[in-house]
Amino acid sequence: MQTLPKERRYETLSYLPPLSDAQIAKQVQYILDQGYIPAIEFNEKSEPNEFYWTMWKLPLFNAKSTQEVLSEVQACRSQFSTSFVRVVGFDNIKQCQILSFIVHKPGSSRY
Repeated sequence: MQTLPKERRYETLSYLPPLSDAQIAKQVQYILDQGYIPAIEFNEKSEPNEFYWTMWKLPLFNAKSTQEVLSEVQACRSQFSTSFVRVVGFDNIKQCQILSFIVHKPGSSRY
């Protein structure tokens, strides 16, 4: 049995190895395929009691391709390199957030 190294775990997918850009693109494509509205958020810390993250621009209501979303993710990563960055999928029917996952951790070369 393999044990994971001791490191802080965060949101969805945090127990997996860091996602590559291609894997992030597949997750974003899933968001678009389901008809969810992607949004990008950032925050200086990712604690369980941190419910409010700052939204990067407006939700991407008219996003049709993963490249549109990924370019906004990259812009947010470069401007807020010392913050956690996550992608969120909103369901406009249920009027709630359906999924979110971290795409950038501060001080990490990957993710």
